[in-house]
Amino acid sequence: MTRTKQLDGPTGTEVKGGGRWVALSVLVLAVLLVAVDATVLGLATPALSEDLKPTGNQLLWIGDIYSFVIAGLLVSMGSLGDRIGRKKLLLVGATAFGAFSVLNAYATSPEMMIAARALLGVAGATLMPSTLALIRNIFHDPKERSLAIGIWGATASAGAAVGPVVGGFLLQHFWWGSVFLINLPVMIVLVIVGIKLLPESKNSVAGPWDLVSVFLSLIGIIGLVYAIKEVASHGPTWQVFATALVGAAALYAFVRRQFTLESPLLDMRLFRHRGFSGAVLADLLTVFGLSGLVFFLSQFLQLVQGREPLEAGLAELPAAVGAVATGLVAGRFARRYSVRVIVTGGLAAIGLALGVITLVHQETGYPLLGAALLVVGLGAGFSFTVTADVILSSVPKEQAGSASAVSETAYELGAALGIALLGSIVTGVYRDFTAPAGVPAAVADSAHESLGGAVEAAKTLDPATAHTMVSAAQDAFVDGLRLAAGVGAAVLMATAVAAWFLLRGQELQDSVEH
Repeated sequence: MTRTKQLDGPTGTEVKGGGRWVALSVLVLAVLLVAVDATVLGLATPALSEDLKPTGNQLLWIGDIYSFVIAGLLVSMGSLGDRIGRKKLLLVGATAFGAFSVLNAYATSPEMMIAARALLGVAGATLMPSTLALIRNIFHDPKERSLAIGIWGATASAGAAVGPVVGGFLLQHFWWGSVFLINLPVMIVLVIVGIKLLPESKNSVAGPWDLVSVFLSLIGIIGLVYAIKEVASHGPTWQVFATALVGAAALYAFVRRQFTLESPLLDMRLFRHRGFSGAVLADLLTVFGLSGLVFFLSQFLQLVQGREPLEAGLAELPAAVGAVATGLVAGRFARRYSVRVIVTGGLAAIGLALGVITLVHQETGYPLLGAALLVVGLGAGFSFTVTADVILSSVPKEQAGSASAVSETAYELGAALGIALLGSIVTGVYRDFTAPAGVPAAVADSAHESLGGAVEAAKTLDPATAHTMVSAAQDAFVDGLRLAAGVGAAVLMATAVAAWFLLRGQELQDSVEH
């Protein structure tokens, strides 16, 4: 039986009876906030491209800088929450998230949009590790905690579903900036209700927050991810090599420094545990496959198949439905069939669905696309929920913020790499299409930047030439999408094999903590 009174950490308030489930309802609002913001951008991309006229490279940065910054700061923010209080960090971050959402909505240039997305990433980095850390400290019964994590993950998936649908509705009736303003009512409810209902939780013996480590982790992760993105887009250069070297050196220095600190930002000894490391890897690559697929299918559905934003949002619902369904039962299934069976199966399902996407063409019917999205969602729900549970349960609750940050760093880094690497493959193939003879050089250059740019540039041409150029651009985009899906499928299948060995013997806890 679960105790009716639970203490959430070395210092904190008591959560009595059903109060922990009420507290969970507040925490999932923060998850909803971040999930909705991450998914509406894909639908807004065509309208945003038409208004701000970003280059292809700027468009990728608008898509992934948010995740890059979050990934670079999550460990630092998770550790900060352990020190100053996870509730305090969550509420401050939610307020900032709402304010920066307004800045995104009213951006007037690609550069301003990129900066606004980066600031939103700083605020977002405070939210996710705080929510998982509070769940770790509120729910002491492992089976209850597995259900809570399932609800947490299902809410993220529901946000991924609600975001495109609501965003699609807004895009049909308002300007693209309105998709960011939907964050405001969620943020207001979260802050007002959270002040009253959330328990405070922190580690009173955590020690000081090391700013040098914060700087090293930020520079290291952003440097490496930027280098990977640039190599995939433009090939290796000395500048990219130098950036990768700086990033790798910063991460090496970060790791070395953690071993010397009495109170490190991240306890690196956790990675010596095979199950912990395997869960982090599976976590990262689950999101890698999911995010890359959903981001570019949004453009495929709108710019290749000509669907309206709302219709495209509804078309992507099966991924979220699948993730919600399996996320809620993942813990129960992992206890019955084993962690590695569920995680490996989930990864293989995502790989299989990506393999199916290699068969698409401009006239592909929705049943095939919908089935692939459903299978991706089912696999992601199983894999992501179980790996988050493994990561969170592997540490004492006093270090819940840092462990949550590792899980969330894997999530955000996977999302960023999915868009950056798979997106760079799409972009690289797309730019090789040949514009029709007689098209002005300036128009052809705009068309080669992005598919949205080609559709916009075609408006300046006569109808026959415009149709020929857009058709060539669409064919090139689909070719790139198929190649990227094939690469993603190979990565996910290889990860499934690795997870089978890394998670051998890993089990979820059954006994209640005291």
